[in-house]
Amino acid sequence: VQLQASGGGLVQSGGSLRLSCAASGFILDDYAIGWFRQAPGKEREGVACLSFVGDNTRYASFANGRFIISRDDSWNTVYLQMNNLQPEDTNVYYCGFEHDVRSGHCSLMFDNWGQGTLVTVSS
Repeated sequence: VQLQASGGGLVQSGGSLRLSCAASGFILDDYAIGWFRQAPGKEREGVACLSFVGDNTRYASFANGRFIISRDDSWNTVYLQMNNLQPEDTNVYYCGFEHDVRSGHCSLMFDNWGQGTLVTVSS
């Protein structure tokens, strides 16, 4: 599985960004793709995920109502639309892949990931 995140940058508080994840090297099956964030030396935080089975989504509480995860028809690109960004959202965002999501309910925990993209929110 290859994953490449892009779209990070500098934005003012209250602004928006859309991250993209280019995904390849997998078979359409019982898996999920999503996003987590992690700063150097800090714990990982799951942000949002999207399950292939059932096309179900799941969000962390801090992302609910502000972030939206979506995909293109081929599942080759997954997006994270982030609205009303706040300084505490400043972080490195990674695109992740979770295997064996047979229930159709992803867990916000990931087995594979690629390089992240930095999001900086100024106050």
